[in-house]
Amino acid sequence: MTRIRYKRLVDQFAGKIRSGELPPATQLPTIRALMQSERIALATALRVYHELEAIGLVVGETGRGTFVRDTSLPRGLGLEQQPLGVGMVDLTFNYPSVPGQDELLREGLRAIAASGDIDALLHSAPQGGRPHERQTAARHLRNRDIRVGGDQVLIVNGAQQGLAVTLMALLKPGDILALDALTYPGLKTLAQAHRLDLEALPQIAGHTDLDALEALCKRRPVRALYSMPTMHNPLGTVMSIADRERLVQLAERYDFLIIEDGAYAFLAEPAPKPLFTLAPQRTLYISGLSKSVASGLRIGFIVAPKAMMPALEQAIRVSTWSTPLLTVALACRWIDSGEVDNLEEQKRLDARQRQDLARQILKSCELVAHPASYYLWLRLPEGLRAETVVAELERKGVQVTSADPFATTTHVPPALRVAMGSISLDVLKRALETLREVVDI
Repeated sequence: MTRIRYKRLVDQFAGKIRSGELPPATQLPTIRALMQSERIALATALRVYHELEAIGLVVGETGRGTFVRDTSLPRGLGLEQQPLGVGMVDLTFNYPSVPGQDELLREGLRAIAASGDIDALLHSAPQGGRPHERQTAARHLRNRDIRVGGDQVLIVNGAQQGLAVTLMALLKPGDILALDALTYPGLKTLAQAHRLDLEALPQIAGHTDLDALEALCKRRPVRALYSMPTMHNPLGTVMSIADRERLVQLAERYDFLIIEDGAYAFLAEPAPKPLFTLAPQRTLYISGLSKSVASGLRIGFIVAPKAMMPALEQAIRVSTWSTPLLTVALACRWIDSGEVDNLEEQKRLDARQRQDLARQILKSCELVAHPASYYLWLRLPEGLRAETVVAELERKGVQVTSADPFATTTHVPPALRVAMGSISLDVLKRALETLREVVDI
């Protein structure tokens, strides 16, 4: 009975804090007042506040009391990475690399230094890249079944900037953006910054509920849909061709844009055709080389209908002006030489190896993931709180992300998103074993 009472009080306080009923800096009742109002023992009252502090919702100040923390920017929101402590293992972000990439960088820079007209790299590029570089990017995107000319490709500073440019150019404050109930946190943050009206769509078995999307379109004028049909983040699901065709039909019927995020699509091989190929006049396809090549190579691509190009170029002009020519030249050299294709194949094999390892170690857990994904979604057993698990893992030297940053609804499922692409296999094995110990209670 004491445990049930304790959990009820923790959930009650947590709900009020997350809903805003108890705003930041609110002082909670004293321990004595809590004991009297709830008729609980001292140990139970202390445990309630200790639990709330452990999951980051309150802070205790000696001699003053317990206060609600500001949770408006939860950890791992997608744009703000927390610094790692000494010896901490990062399972929150993916920076996949394979052996030999450092030497590849040296060789690439030497080749550029020896090339002609190197002075050109000191000048500003046109918005979206020089014509020959855009054509090179277009050739690379044929690997995704996207067949367009360079005049429909823009080069930007990573896929994240591609998303930012798209929202800036084509949507205005108050426009309705539909997105999954669980989605990429970086997009959610961008949409909020642009003051868009977000409409969360439920998911069935990890896929967008298209019936719910149609019902939404009948109620409200949806301006755009954000979708990750191939290698959804955080779930790793791949949308079927039948659902892709129906989604495109809905877009045509209700006249909304499709923003297709293909950042992790290179891992799914083979994969269904992108939404862009099914609706090329209303879809923008956004991807980059941060995951397939290197996170420090901030190169992204926007593929868009020709009619939208001027607005997108203007958005690039007023935000970052252009992408550094040196990094673009390096990326194009690697595309033309086939190195990007080689790296993508190596990383598909690497991701599969990490997934196999995770499924061996976490075989007693409920997992959702693609067999070639660099991340997995771990649903927690009933009664186990995600915040408690995250705090305990951090105490043991492992950082993971709860479902909070990915959720676009007030209901946050008890789950963890585990990124596995930034550390060695030996370190990953030990970290996953620690995760299993904490989760298997």
